[in-house]
Amino acid sequence: MTEEAARAWIAARYDAARLQQLDRFAAMIVRETFNQNLIAASTIDTIWQRHVLDSAQLVPLVAEAGEGDWIDIGAGAGFPGIVAAILTDRRVVLVEPRAKRATLLNDMADLMGLSNVVVHQSKIERLDVTTPAAIVSARAVARLTAIFSMGHRHADADTIWVLPKGRSAEDEVSEARADWHGTFHVEQSITDPTSSIVIAQGVRRK
Repeated sequence: MTEEAARAWIAARYDAARLQQLDRFAAMIVRETFNQNLIAASTIDTIWQRHVLDSAQLVPLVAEAGEGDWIDIGAGAGFPGIVAAILTDRRVVLVEPRAKRATLLNDMADLMGLSNVVVHQSKIERLDVTTPAAIVSARAVARLTAIFSMGHRHADADTIWVLPKGRSAEDEVSEARADWHGTFHVEQSITDPTSSIVIAQGVRRK
């Protein structure tokens, strides 16, 4: 997929104001990547396909989620968390243990006026549980079993887990079924034919 096609996919589904916010966000990431390793240098020229659209494609997959927060575990540079906050009106909770990254996430959200973003500099395991999340995401964080172990306290039977994965998606689902109940579905990524997205619900320990 080309950069133009990636932008066109988003432009066909969201208004100009949200597209402009994504432009601002992408520009911030590119600038800051020269100061800290936010994205691989080899992906700067394909940031829309490799990162922006790769995150945006998750939003329609959780369209049936109920009311509640979207928690992004290991938020890193804001993919998919900041993208989700731009494209939805849902409160997005970015959980990031590294102080420098957490500060950057706060700064970017403030600069873009994203009042629906909350940043916690913490590991998800140490974050107090208030109410169960409607959505949990984690991109390039850990294997499914580890993600469920980290985040299950913040989820209930209705929580939708949306977890981008590479070639290992099916194997990770099989591995997770040994220790976790739930419904699991593997969706093909639109940005990379070798990547998939695991969508899970009703996740609980056996």
